[in-house]
Amino acid sequence: MPVELMYIVVMLVVIGVMFIVVKRPIYEALFVSYFVMILITGHWDKFFTHMYTTTTNTLFYAIVAFLAIAQLFGGTKVIDTIIAIILFAFGRLRGGAGYVSLMGSTFMASLSGSGAGNVAATGVFTIPAMKKSGFPAHLAANIESATSTLGNQVPPSGIIFLSFGALDTLYKGQYSMSTFWILTWGIGLWFFLQRAVTIYAFCRYYKVKPMSKEDIPDLRASLKKGWPGLLLPLVILVPFLLDNTVKPFFTSIIGPGANSISSCVLLFTPGLAALYTVLIARKLVDVSPKAIAGMFGKQMKSIVPVTITIFFAYSISNLFLTLGVGEVVGTMITSLGLNYVALAFVIPLFTAVLGMVLPGSSLVAIFGTTIITIMAAAGGNPLLIAAMIPVVTGAMEGMTPPVALCMYTAMGIAKSGLKETTLNCLIWVGLHYLLAVVVLLGLLPLIGLK
Repeated sequence: MPVELMYIVVMLVVIGVMFIVVKRPIYEALFVSYFVMILITGHWDKFFTHMYTTTTNTLFYAIVAFLAIAQLFGGTKVIDTIIAIILFAFGRLRGGAGYVSLMGSTFMASLSGSGAGNVAATGVFTIPAMKKSGFPAHLAANIESATSTLGNQVPPSGIIFLSFGALDTLYKGQYSMSTFWILTWGIGLWFFLQRAVTIYAFCRYYKVKPMSKEDIPDLRASLKKGWPGLLLPLVILVPFLLDNTVKPFFTSIIGPGANSISSCVLLFTPGLAALYTVLIARKLVDVSPKAIAGMFGKQMKSIVPVTITIFFAYSISNLFLTLGVGEVVGTMITSLGLNYVALAFVIPLFTAVLGMVLPGSSLVAIFGTTIITIMAAAGGNPLLIAAMIPVVTGAMEGMTPPVALCMYTAMGIAKSGLKETTLNCLIWVGLHYLLAVVVLLGLLPLIGLK
């Protein structure tokens, strides 16, 4: 066995022991894993170098920025007004509360980039609403889990940035962030539809009823208070759409330097969304500088752990890049002589197994370029492969047993049993995996893929 493969095994064992046995937070497990990897590789001279490299990564700061505005959305109650409108629109449908979870949790998770964190934030509203309208506890838990993990594959989730970074490393300047985002939204639509159909089927099976009339918000009051919040997705989406359509014009005038436009959009959009949120929330809560500072102070416990997790995931990936781990794994898989069709089945299984221990961001940082290289060499479209990486990493790691953070978080809220929740969860994971294979094989039309 190549020593580089042993590094992966050691990393998984250390993280598994710290997280499962010692029961320490995932960010502590990643730090200890990074320390152990430095110890066994003897790269003490690079201990701080790999961490410093992370601090110079633009994508890292973009992730933190979107994490921050997600807390702003929750703290200013803007997301509550949006959910109220969605409840009115879908509450009268059979299983309407499930569709509310699908839309609200996917949207919020795409902003926070944390499936488990989003389950904790929105699940306290959606899971009780589902149970009250007749959903079995284990089904309510898995719907919230599956919809929150879906957010990890939809922009502006941090894993989207990581995946584009892997693509841009291999094909420098050939693809824009905006083109990449549009394609990931196109892919996300199919998985959104898959979850909607699955919710419908389960609602028929369990004979779930519509929500009670007294639990459905008043439309006039909800719109009066929350209609500006419905424009938030546009505030985030429009800059990237403009970049995608206008950038070719600027490129023809100023040349390759136009690539900087995408970087500016990446860092500018979170600030624009935050400013808009503050403006529309003035009638809801106190948005003075002191109040905003206090709001972020209270939410630091939500932001910092995720930020540290991503930081050390990047640091480990920097070390693995130095060691050439991705290349060795790629060589091993390539030596098997698998064609693209076989790889479309194998790669999602590979990431699902690693995702039982590693967070999706770590998988992308360590193996993102390797996955693209292997599958592109076998005849795949690099853009499609890169856009599918969040699907087979971030969207699966949070709900894949036995270590399924989103599922366990939702179980705690729903008070469901482990056995029935896990069995039901396997159905959601299996359907997600099958659709991922179908999309990788190019069997579905996709918006943004030429």
